[in-house]
Parts: sequence; structure tokens; C-alpha cells
Amino acid sequence: MAEALVVGALVSGSISLVLNRLISPEFVNSVVSKKLDRKLVERLKTALLAAKALAADAEQKQFGNDSVRKWLDSLRDALYTADDLLDRALIKAEIRKKVRLRLPLRLNLSAREMVTKINEVLKTIEDLQKLKDSLGLKEIPTGSSSWRTPSTSLESGTVYGRDDDKQALIKMLNDNNDHNLSVISIVGMGGVGKTTLAQWLYNNKDLMDGVDLKVWICVSENFDVVETTKNVIKGINAGVCSLESFDLLQQDLKERLSEKKFFIVLDDVWSEDVDKWNSFVTPFQHGRKGGTILVTTRKENVGRVVQHYNSYTLKELSDDYCWSIFADNASFPESNGSSELEGIGRKIVERCDGLPLAAETLGRLLRSKHDAGEWNKVLSSDIWQFSMTDSKIVPALLISYYHLPAHLKRCFVYCSLYPKDHEFDKGELILLWMAEDFLRPPRTGETLEEVGCECFDHLASRLFFKRVQYNEKYFVMHDLMHDLATFLAGDLCCRFGEKEEMSILTRHLSYNHSIPEKICSSSKSESLRTLLYINHGGRFWKARATLPCDILSKNKYLRVLSFGTLNIFPDSIAKKLIQLRYLDLSCSAVKILPESLCNMCNLQTLKLEGCSKLTMLPNGMNTLLPNLQYLDIRGCPNICRLPEGGLPPNLKELRVGKCEEQVRGLSWLGNLDNLPHLFIDGSNCPNPEVGWLPRLPSLTTLRIWGFDYLQTLDCNELLCLTSLQQLHISDCPNLKNMEGEKLPSSLQQLHISGCHKLENIAGEKLPPSLLLLQIYGCHFLGEHCKNKHQQIWSKISHIPTIQVNGIQIL
Repeated sequence: MAEALVVGALVSGSISLVLNRLISPEFVNSVVSKKLDRKLVERLKTALLAAKALAADAEQKQFGNDSVRKWLDSLRDALYTADDLLDRALIKAEIRKKVRLRLPLRLNLSAREMVTKINEVLKTIEDLQKLKDSLGLKEIPTGSSSWRTPSTSLESGTVYGRDDDKQALIKMLNDNNDHNLSVISIVGMGGVGKTTLAQWLYNNKDLMDGVDLKVWICVSENFDVVETTKNVIKGINAGVCSLESFDLLQQDLKERLSEKKFFIVLDDVWSEDVDKWNSFVTPFQHGRKGGTILVTTRKENVGRVVQHYNSYTLKELSDDYCWSIFADNASFPESNGSSELEGIGRKIVERCDGLPLAAETLGRLLRSKHDAGEWNKVLSSDIWQFSMTDSKIVPALLISYYHLPAHLKRCFVYCSLYPKDHEFDKGELILLWMAEDFLRPPRTGETLEEVGCECFDHLASRLFFKRVQYNEKYFVMHDLMHDLATFLAGDLCCRFGEKEEMSILTRHLSYNHSIPEKICSSSKSESLRTLLYINHGGRFWKARATLPCDILSKNKYLRVLSFGTLNIFPDSIAKKLIQLRYLDLSCSAVKILPESLCNMCNLQTLKLEGCSKLTMLPNGMNTLLPNLQYLDIRGCPNICRLPEGGLPPNLKELRVGKCEEQVRGLSWLGNLDNLPHLFIDGSNCPNPEVGWLPRLPSLTTLRIWGFDYLQTLDCNELLCLTSLQQLHISDCPNLKNMEGEKLPSSLQQLHISGCHKLENIAGEKLPPSLLLLQIYGCHFLGEHCKNKHQQIWSKISHIPTIQVNGIQIL
């Protein structure tokens, strides 16, 4: 069934992206007035708006309707084609303006070809619109709808494995008896049992003793303050409420709650809108002491506007408790059950990852099946291949997914390019999102990186990503979330290796071993936007994979290109890939980068780590790559000269090191007055020289790691960094001392990890600006910081937050 479900929910966002490109001043001034007829552009806008109105309905009807699914497939493919064409036209206009040359005949012909293709796209969209009646599609406004039905009943009185959670929540409720209004949020991922636990509290007679009013409201996706207020009144007043005005509703609720102890459950709340919450809770301030609003949510900040707020995170259950849930729902008798079935069942339960809903669903699936073969089929299958009718989990995760804004949907589905359990770096993923143009436009004063960080944090807070336990820098997708991303991506994304063939609809492809020539020569590869190499062995191991240049000679729309191995980067290919935003040539044998690489005027990320044979960078990159923000040249010892004028002045992040030539002295970075982030990798390097750091007035983050022989770090060297806010020192196993009078007065965060011999920190006292001191894997320093009688305590006692090995000391 999963094969019949696709990524239709991405369509509305893609339409908005193309519309925004069409109306942008850059496009209107550079392209519309010179290459495209205005009437053609207006027709395209009209068609896109009409398609957008239908797409919302189609996205809901696609499940189980193969014709609607194909309609969405065709529309999405046309949108990708349109966006590729418009983006390419704009870039060519920028190149022409930059070199101040008249457009040669070759590009004029290309422009006429573009008009032809735009007409083809327009015809496709208009033809799709004509099918709306036969498919039963209606024009509806885009918005969220609730799929849930309120319920406070429990089919079974047993709540497995939650005794500690019950006691913790009871204590929270009792501790709040001195306040007129308290909000308690039960936070957790879908299927972990938030609603079940809230139901237990709601139905607990002893706990509800003394409560005058209790109401259960299922809020779901749309937190409509007026409607929710009305529903609370209905819950109090036997389902009756004739008022419509919000002011009258609030006055009525205020009177009903006055001097009453209430217990209100808001189940499945999503909104973090502060204004909505402030409006909603106003009448609840007038109740009797002990009044409580209990919220179940997947978002950590829901309800935080209330002064007396408590959040309780509900963790996954142990395998034993999940087995109890599974066995109960599978009607598996503990006394005389088959030991063979129990062995298989316990292995099935291990795949539930502590989610009660998963255990319940699979248990009920096997309720009437007592044959080991049937149980083994479930054990060897992916539970997310079941239809939505058979599985409760897929709808729950889809609800979470559909609540996301369009740009976050694209960001999440794109992560299906990662293999299961792949540990990924937050910053690296943000760079890919930027390259693919998935992020919303920045607001005034906001950078695109900040938008990316906000998007990532939003997805992480909604539990689409979870932090790797032993390394906070890396994240991973829960298996069930990865299944969801793959399920939604359909043919749009392809992990080659797991699939041996890609669809003509595929636009994003990741690979971890060599791609056969037949795939590269196929016409299916001509529309690819992404060729992303992912280490087969995870982030700690660099494999070798071959990507024939044939696939590049056919493709001109690539935005992300990553090689496993490469000997030559041909000039002809560099000239063609003008839409490239992200280029990773790490660990390749490339000796020279062609000057034509500077035609990639939108290039944002260039990764050259481990290119040990590389001798020079393109001369024009200082001026011709104005959008280059991330550059990694670690492990490139043979670079004999820098571009004229130095490195691009608008770099946001630079990574250097892994070779003596780069680290000995960094005076060659002197032109980077705007650089905010510098990462210095000391692997295989001698100790840095005196005066090794240049004055970098805009540097806010410095990360120093991997100096195996460094014993003393002179912190006076850092005083030239007058804007430094974050300092990370890690994996320097022989570092014993941090010397110097003081650290920069602008410093706000100090992170020290993997420095096992370090015992002290520089200066008589750390700067008063410091807000966070984080120490991890530093035995001596960590022990000293935990002991208030140690001499170091006088240096750090003023810091608001001190963490040692993940445990907060202050």
C-alpha cells in the first residue's frame, strides 16, 4: 500500500516557491523584461494559483486514489521543471550582467528553448486543471483539519510501566494547589502514551476529589481560541453554548469558573502562539486555588506563557512493559502461551522502540493468529508498509507531518536521502537545505543560516530528529520517522544502493557505492537536482564510490553535487553546472579546480577536505563567488597559492587544518574581516606558533580541536578576537594548562570536551559575560568544577549554567 502513497503534500509548497520566484524583483527586472513575454508569465501565475487551490484537496484524497496520486505526481514534476528553468534563466542573466557582455547567439537560442519549455509546463498544468471534475477535486483554502475524536474512556484499566510517571504528575498537581491557575504539559512523541496517561489522571477518583469542574477537550491541529473556549463552556454546561462573541464567551466562562477548582484537559495541542494562549487563559485566572489545565502535546513550549507552568516529558517504555502491552492486545496467555511465539513476539516488541501505540497495534494485528510463520512475517516486515487502516501509527505521524509549514515538509522529506540510523550534523543538513532552496525567505535582519537553524530546531522539538546520546553535535531520525520520510518521498528521493533503479520522477539521489554506467546514461538522470554521496560506514568512515562524469554531462540542473572519488573536475562540466549551490569534492584526487568553477555564481558551499593533491584554488573566486559562505580546505597541504585578493570576503564559516602548512600561522586569513565562524582542526599538526591567530573582528565562534601534542594553550592569543562569543576546545588529549590573564570579555559560552589531562582554566576569573560553561569527558577539570571547595570555584561561581558530563551543576 505504501507504494500507492506519495509526496503530494509537497506540491503546495512547490507552487508557492515558483510563484515567489516569478514575482521577485530580480526575476522581473532581469528575465521577464528581456526574455519572457509578460502575457506568458501572467498565464503561468494564473495556472499556478488555480492548481494551488486544487492541490490542498488532492493531497487529502490521494490516499487510496491512484488517479489523484498520479495527478499530483504530474503536477509536482511540472513544478520542478518550471523552477529549474526560471532559476537557470535568472542565473544566466546575472552572469551576463557580471561579465558585461552581450548575450551570445548560443544563449539566445537557449532563451527561445526556455520559452518553449515554459509553454510545455504551462500546458501540462492547464491540462491537469481540466481534470478536476473527473477526479472530484474541489478548490478549498489551505489549512489544517482535525482527525481526532475526543475520548476520555480507556478500553483497559491497565496502564503499563507508568507508575513513576503517575507519581511525578500527581506531585506536580499537588504542588500547584496554592495557585489559581497552573498549566502542566505532558510532552512526548506520537504514540508514546500521553493521552492514555492524561485519561488515567482524568478518571482517577481520588485525584479528582475536591475538583468542582472537569472538562476534556481535543484541540488537535487548529487551536481556534473562540471555538476552544466555546467547547470548554459546552463541557461545563452539558453541551450547550449559544454565545458567539468572544468577549461574551470569555465573560461567561469567567463567571462559571469563579471560585471553582477546575481540571481542564486540552488533548493534542500544537499551537505555541503566545497571543492565542494569553487570550485563552484569561478567564481561568479567576478560579479557586488548585485550578489546572493539563495539556498533551508534542511541542515543548505549548502553554509556557502561564506563570506557573510545568512540563513533563514522557519517555519510551521498556521492552518488558511493551511486551505486556503487546501480549495483552494479542490475547497471548502468559501461563500456557507458546514459547516459540513469545520468542518471536519479544523480538517484534524490540522494534517498537518503547512506543506503547506500536506495541498495541502489532499485538492487535496478531490477535487471531497463532502460527509462528505469521508472526515471523511481521517480524521481518516494515510495519510502516501496512495500510493506514491496519496501522494506527502512520496516521498519527502523518498528522504530525501535515501540521508542518510547507517549507518544513520539504526539509523533513529530504532527509529520506539518509540511510536508516545515519548520524548527521545539524550544520551540514542546514547547508543542504539552503542549497536546495527549501527554507523560507529570511525576515529583515535575519540570515538564511538562522532560518535554517530555526527550521532544524522546530523539527527537533517536534521529535522528527533526536540527538545522538553520546555526541550532542549529531542527530539521528527515529526508525519510524525515517520510514515516514521515505514513505512520503515516494519516487522524488532515491537512496541508490537500496534501490537499484530510479524513477523518471526522481529529483534527489543519494548513493554510497558506485553508480552503474547504465544509470548515468539514462534519460532519467537528466532532471536530477541532487547527487549526494553519503558515507556507507557513517560519519567516521570514508568509503570510495565512483560517479561517472557521464551523469554530469547530461545534467545541467544540479544544485547539490557530492563525489565519493574523482581524479579530474572537467572544465566543460564546471561551465554547465551554473545552478550548483553545494559542491563536495572531499578526499578526491583533484589537482586543479578550473576557473570556470567561478561561473557557479550561486555556489554557497565548497568542501575540499582531504584533497591532498590540490595545488591551487580558482583565481577569480575572491570576486566571482559572492555567495560562497562555507569553505572547508582541511587536509590540503599542497595548495601553493591563494586566489588573488585572498579568500572570498563574505565567508560565514571556514574550516582549516589537518596539515602543518595551514595551522602553523593563520596570517593568510587576514582579509576575512566579516568571518563569523572559524574551525581549526589540529589533527596531524604541530603546536601552533606564537601570534598564530590574526585579528578577525567579526569572529563569534572559534572551535579548536584535535591537537594531539598541545600541552599548553596560551589564551592571551584569543584576546584579539574582540567579538568572540563561543569558544570550543575539544579532543586535545595532552592539554594540561590553559594559560593567560583572561579570556575575551565578549565570551558567552565555553565548551571543553575530550581534554582528559586538563585541570584548570585561564585567568583569575572567567569573564562576567559568560553564561554557559560546558565540560564533557575532562576527568580532572570536571571533578574540580563540581567541588565548590576547589580553587577553580572562585573563577566560575558567577556563571549561570555549568554542566559537567551533561549534568547541570548550576
